[in-house]
Amino acid sequence: MTDNTDWKKTLTDDEYHVTRQAGTERPFTGVLLNEKRPGEYLCKCCGAVLFTADAKFDSHCGWPSFDRQSDDENVEYHQDNSHGMRRTEIVCKSCKAHLGHVFPDGPTETGQRYCVNSLSLSFKTEKDELVRG
Repeated sequence: MTDNTDWKKTLTDDEYHVTRQAGTERPFTGVLLNEKRPGEYLCKCCGAVLFTADAKFDSHCGWPSFDRQSDDENVEYHQDNSHGMRRTEIVCKSCKAHLGHVFPDGPTETGQRYCVNSLSLSFKTEKDELVRG
């Protein structure tokens, strides 16, 4: 699915704004911010596995944070110089959905903090329960 009309049919207005227009949800509002169960975090748009629960940590920044992408390597990186800042945007490698940004200030051995919008993710528990962010 690459046509914006198709995306608008399957995503809410907020999900579309975040994933297709590189928007950002308000901090501390995401459904998946406090999710603690084992499982996988999937791209809301295409279902690609992006992160696993064992990579998640509480960064107190207001968005779900991870210290690495999943072994599937479905996250790609782009330089983002918008809003007068130099950042690294992260997007789904498969469908190019905007996820958030990665910063080199994580507290684990990777030193990375993938700061991700809940609205760009779905969460699949180990028992195959699907939770939309």
